[in-house]
Amino acid sequence: MNDNAAFPHLLAPLDLGFTTLANRTLMGSMHTGLEEEKGGFDKLAAFYEARAKGGVGLIVTGGISPNTRGRLAPFGCELSKFWQVSKHQKVTEAVHKYPTKICLQLLHAGRYSYHPFSVSASKVKSPINPFTPKAMSVRQIKGTIKDFAHSAKLAKRAGYDGVEIMGSEGYLINQFSCVKVNKRTDEWGGCIENRMRLAIETIRAVRASAGDDFIIIFRLSMLDLVEGGNSWQDVVTMAKGVEAAGATLINTGIGWHEARVPTISTSVPRAAFTWITERMKKEVSVPLVTTNRINTPEVAEDILSTGQADMVSMARPFLADENFVAKAAANKSDEINTCIGCNQACLDHVFKQQRASCLVNPTACYETELTFEKAKSNKKIAVVGAGPAGLAFSVYAAQRGHQVEIFDRGAEIGGQFNYAKQIPGKEEFFETLRYFNKQISLLNIGLNLNQEKSADELIAAGFDEIVLATGIVPRKLDIKGIEHEKVMSYLQVLRDKEPVGKRVAIIGAGGIGFDVAEFLVEDESLTTNPEKWLQNWGVDKDYQKNGGLIQPKMQEEPIREIFLLQRKNTKVGAGLGKTTGWIHRATLQKNGVQMLAGVSYDEVNDDGLVITIDDKQQTLPVDHVIICAGQESERTLYQQLEDKGVAAHLIGGANVASELDAKRAIRQAAELAAKI
Repeated sequence: MNDNAAFPHLLAPLDLGFTTLANRTLMGSMHTGLEEEKGGFDKLAAFYEARAKGGVGLIVTGGISPNTRGRLAPFGCELSKFWQVSKHQKVTEAVHKYPTKICLQLLHAGRYSYHPFSVSASKVKSPINPFTPKAMSVRQIKGTIKDFAHSAKLAKRAGYDGVEIMGSEGYLINQFSCVKVNKRTDEWGGCIENRMRLAIETIRAVRASAGDDFIIIFRLSMLDLVEGGNSWQDVVTMAKGVEAAGATLINTGIGWHEARVPTISTSVPRAAFTWITERMKKEVSVPLVTTNRINTPEVAEDILSTGQADMVSMARPFLADENFVAKAAANKSDEINTCIGCNQACLDHVFKQQRASCLVNPTACYETELTFEKAKSNKKIAVVGAGPAGLAFSVYAAQRGHQVEIFDRGAEIGGQFNYAKQIPGKEEFFETLRYFNKQISLLNIGLNLNQEKSADELIAAGFDEIVLATGIVPRKLDIKGIEHEKVMSYLQVLRDKEPVGKRVAIIGAGGIGFDVAEFLVEDESLTTNPEKWLQNWGVDKDYQKNGGLIQPKMQEEPIREIFLLQRKNTKVGAGLGKTTGWIHRATLQKNGVQMLAGVSYDEVNDDGLVITIDDKQQTLPVDHVIICAGQESERTLYQQLEDKGVAAHLIGGANVASELDAKRAIRQAAELAAKI
């Protein structure tokens, strides 16, 4: 063990027999979208090189298919031809400049393939895919096993240290291992020994093809979280089979993509699923990797020091900060740009066929395009507004050598993040503000809180550039009775902590409306209490039922009666994040929130809120009406400067206020800082 290290267990090497990993960190597989972009592998090489330079022990790439039918999408990436090797060599050569090892993930999507040529164990359609797969013939199964082995051989030729065989998250091998999809009656279906045959024979074939000096990670679904999932005994039987077949490491897989239990969103408590890996450690001797919502070195160290796992997999935390390991090793974990689990720029992008990045780190996957070289001439820059946009710009500009002064009328940095961090399940926003506070100190950025500067004062101070990140103001609605004492803005609720009654109507069902609704009904201890959270979502730690599912613990008596209203006729919450919107809707449903679309707002009066739906007028008898119906850019100062002939830069909400969007605000701030 590395006794001198700040995190001795996390930074201890792991001996795999034929090779040794530098530490116990595994950068989990993430598809970035660069795999399919023209010239994307050059960018991918820079992306992985930055993480290797930052000290990660083992990298697993995004999923690459062993054949055409297994591709995730029609033009998805596969490794099946010798001429495809050279582009992968760019990646491995970049990574191997450092002590980091890298494995190619081999992923056959099965019925998750988003194209009409998909195949699976049986002809059973996925609820998240419009295409129905064809049942594989025995010949196709054996051919697929050969394809895995061939891809592994090509991966070795490309310089990869090993492969990860994807056997979880509901992809092909997982489809074979569970009766949910596997309805076969031949030697590939029925008992668990038959259902796991595809996994076992694939591992054996890969080992025979690639040799003994090659890492084989098997991603095992330890907790399916779907009806028709495996029992604990099935999972143990499969794990022992995987070990005997020649796997070097077993990585923990949690939940299928179609599972109705959140597994990685920010509302999932940190390390909520490590107990399943710890339980498996009693069953096999091969090193085990644990995963899901581990985002600080302190959490990772605790997992390893208490023997819950042998390695820790973190995917998005390495998007958020490529130097995660190096900072931990230098005992500077307070300088880590922590992943907040939002999914907005990573998974949400990938599911829309866009390039992945990171809300808190817009340089992720843009290492060759968004760079911050030292400025040719250092400028004196005023930044007005200490929200996400103002903070990000200030840090990047200061890194380039500019002298930056921040001014904000508030008493603390953060802007809208100070409201978001209060929402149950969004506590991680505290980490972003901790990071920015630390950077302000390290970079000697001037921070002037409780100060509101006029245009004349800014001009008189002689700044070379003025950047306005003045944010937004809530939009005022034209509704009869809008001045009634029942009416509140979301700022009065979240910022001013004004008391809210038991019956509430929320006007506006965008992100802010959902946040306010969750703030008013959700048990705030849930997201910091893993045991309580697991019960709430119906996850059975005792594993008495297949798939690890039990009936979710329902709220006995909702804290409040809430109506969440929108003008549009579309599904309430349709504009929320692609991978997290369903979680927010489910949370509100659990708490009895009534979500109404196609609403016209007629009047606020002593009786409540008068609305019309489908030409029928009704009165909602509420104590308060909370306005969450959008916002407008705060541009007063910009206009004053413009009137005096002084040009200023607008970023963040001050630039576009259609919906609070920290992802866009931070990226816009970074792009301006890179060129100013």
